[in-house]
Amino acid sequence: MNFAPLPTVDVSSVPGDALILDVREADEWAAGHVDGALHVPMSDFVARFGEVTEAVADGRRAYVMCRVGGRSAQVTQYLVQQGIDAVNVDGGMLAWEGAGRPMVADHGGPAFVA
Repeated sequence: MNFAPLPTVDVSSVPGDALILDVREADEWAAGHVDGALHVPMSDFVARFGEVTEAVADGRRAYVMCRVGGRSAQVTQYLVQQGIDAVNVDGGMLAWEGAGRPMVADHGGPAFVA
């Protein structure tokens, strides 16, 4: 069985107005996330799939992120199989933070990747 290569982009290629889909758990999200991202934890993904399809209804590409790229790769593969334009963000939030891209936190203090 052959699988198409997983569509992947580097954090520097993610547009500032991109639809970011963060699939990390709530504690990870609270510590630091991309402002304006759609938070749908992988553990809730199937139950909340409608939120994702609604967000990409206008044909927007979903940039899928987790901490380092493992969970987001699985979600990206699922989305692509559903016919959704989705790409995995290589290196996830650790790469995002390392590149100095902006983050916010729920606790009001400095954002960090948990």
